[in-house]
Amino acid sequence: MADVIEHHGMPVLVCDTDGASITTVQDALDHLIGAAFACAEVVAVPSTRLDDRFFDLSTGFAGDILQKFANYRLRLVVIGDIDRHLAASSALPDLVREANRGQDIWFLPDLDALSERLAPGGAGRKAG
Repeated sequence: MADVIEHHGMPVLVCDTDGASITTVQDALDHLIGAAFACAEVVAVPSTRLDDRFFDLSTGFAGDILQKFANYRLRLVVIGDIDRHLAASSALPDLVREANRGQDIWFLPDLDALSERLAPGGAGRKAG
């Protein structure tokens, strides 16, 4: 289950924590991208829904999913605590830092942080 909620005029598909696990690229297409494509510009998915391989960059799983989001021109926001994954990886902290500087992929602690990023003048609004 997921709900579309507007944050400062931006439609966001907010995925439930108890939804299907995302263990394959097809899962991402079916449960995240497909659900958002007609109604949202941003997909906020709890970090607990993502298979641990997503956070192990050596698997290529995150890259495959992030590429799908880019292809469909959707923004991905991973919501929740990922500290254990950050501690286990030398590359993931760099990805998170760089992603959070951009506008298309963010790793944020909660929906309040997402709302702040989408606020007028916030770091994540696209100009135009």
